[in-house]
Amino acid sequence: MSNLESSLMLQWLDLATHTAKQGGAILKKFWGNVKTIKEKNFPGDLVTEADQQAEQIIVHTLSLHFPNHQILAEESGLSQKESEFVWVIDPLDGTTNYAHQYPMAAVSIGLLYRQEPILGVIYNPFTEELYQAAKGLGARLNQLPIQVSNISALSKSLLATGFAYDRRETPDNNYAEFCHLTNLSQGVRRAGAASLDLAYVACGRLDGYWERGLKPWDMAAGAILVVEAGGQVSDYKLGPLQLESGRILATNGHLHLSMSKELQEIEKPR
Repeated sequence: MSNLESSLMLQWLDLATHTAKQGGAILKKFWGNVKTIKEKNFPGDLVTEADQQAEQIIVHTLSLHFPNHQILAEESGLSQKESEFVWVIDPLDGTTNYAHQYPMAAVSIGLLYRQEPILGVIYNPFTEELYQAAKGLGARLNQLPIQVSNISALSKSLLATGFAYDRRETPDNNYAEFCHLTNLSQGVRRAGAASLDLAYVACGRLDGYWERGLKPWDMAAGAILVVEAGGQVSDYKLGPLQLESGRILATNGHLHLSMSKELQEIEKPR
């Protein structure tokens, strides 16, 4: 990356950080005082006025500074303009947690260039943890560099996953994977916020994470964070990450092959 590109990326990262903090301020304002909670497409798929107001201010700020960039946001969808740059926004990842005042929730803002994540900011305003990453510039937590763990055996690992909103209706869920990898590891956690699961892999709190049924805004920021912290992201079969697929495997790199093998093994017909 040239000095010019690095300088530009730092400017964009600073602006994304400022924007994420704007969204976080909205979430804190409504914390414990949410008046409206609605279900969307599936039971547990919630939206509140906090999500909506946070998204409005985030979209407004990014549109103002990047009028030629496309924006994909969870609540308002995809903007109509065309661009190789797409800002991918989850104004409140972990809405169910938030509605129950369980402080695993975050603003997630990612930037794609030609569908590849190149910049990400994840901000949990309730723990005051700010994760930042940009391609070629490393990853940070509250301004300090972070890196993935060095655990190399599944038997020594702590993993994470999540369960999609449509898990009650679809056989394409990961219950069997959860049980299988729980038996092979020191444990599997389920926090309910994909962006924070990825952030925790990046800073070494978790050694690996997998999930299906996700949306691009669940993964975009966290994926670049893991990569810039020295980890690896892919699909389940070690192919390139496809945000539209809804599936992600993210690890410290040492566990990537073994986790991929186990995920493929559990999918084989019995």
